[in-house]
Amino acid sequence: MTASQLTLHIANELAALIQADEIAANSHLSTQKLADRFQVSRSPIREALETLEKRGILERRANRGFFVREVPTIGRQHLDVPQPPDASSLYYQLAECWIRDEIPGEVTEQWLRDRYGLTKVQVNDILNRATEEGWAERKQGYGWRFLYVVKTPEALEQLYRFRSVIEPAGFLEPTFYLQSDLMRTQKRVQESMLAGDIERWPAERLLRVGTDFHEALALCSGNAIFHQALVRANRMRRLLEYRSMLDRSRLYLQCQEHLQILDLLERGENIEAASLMRRHLSGALAKKSPVYQQLLGAAPGEKALTATSAEE
Repeated sequence: MTASQLTLHIANELAALIQADEIAANSHLSTQKLADRFQVSRSPIREALETLEKRGILERRANRGFFVREVPTIGRQHLDVPQPPDASSLYYQLAECWIRDEIPGEVTEQWLRDRYGLTKVQVNDILNRATEEGWAERKQGYGWRFLYVVKTPEALEQLYRFRSVIEPAGFLEPTFYLQSDLMRTQKRVQESMLAGDIERWPAERLLRVGTDFHEALALCSGNAIFHQALVRANRMRRLLEYRSMLDRSRLYLQCQEHLQILDLLERGENIEAASLMRRHLSGALAKKSPVYQQLLGAAPGEKALTATSAEE
């Protein structure tokens, strides 16, 4: 059976994490934990792990599950999992139509097949990815519903103001606890980016690193509502970021500030960390981002860009 687009998307994400040493050699990959992380069922996770096993990235140990193999040097070409032809372009095409309000909020799979000339498998793969990225859901009974996403400069500003409230507040929650393993992972990733990964990593990977940092610290708040609100907010803007060109030069300051925030939290200076986080988010505020400028300047009918922005 051909692996679905969702399976391949998850496999690529895991491969990128392994290459970046965010998942170390010999690490055990828990199907349930990964399902929670990607917010999918365990079935596509198992298929993704099997895909990586076939490519020699993982090994399956009897009665123990999947583990990352010890490989001294792993080139990017060994980690990439091939995507079905044109799968990404079809996905971006549908996303662009939703941003531009060119399709209704509720559709059927047959409607999508007829409108875009797609096969049943292609429609299924696109909708699965849209569901995984948080802007589509299956209706009860029949059909699909597209969910709210940021589409205007005003909405993007509102989203950043919301984040500048909840993210610093998370540091001041009485349940806040900075997990040592999380702190080490995030610090290693930020240092690795400053050491050269900003220029080497693909744009989509850089975006994921930024969102992972902020969502990980929101998780440390111990307040599940804060964390889930941030996850949802990040998903609302993701489609816009697929249209925006990447400005890698801005990432150096962002990484430096990420490390400063981690250092303050490690020392227990949460009030100072909250203040820095508020300034940090204001520095990345919508009006300064290529995403905001693209919203202001995109003319009707203008072709969308498929590069991903790493704006926070």
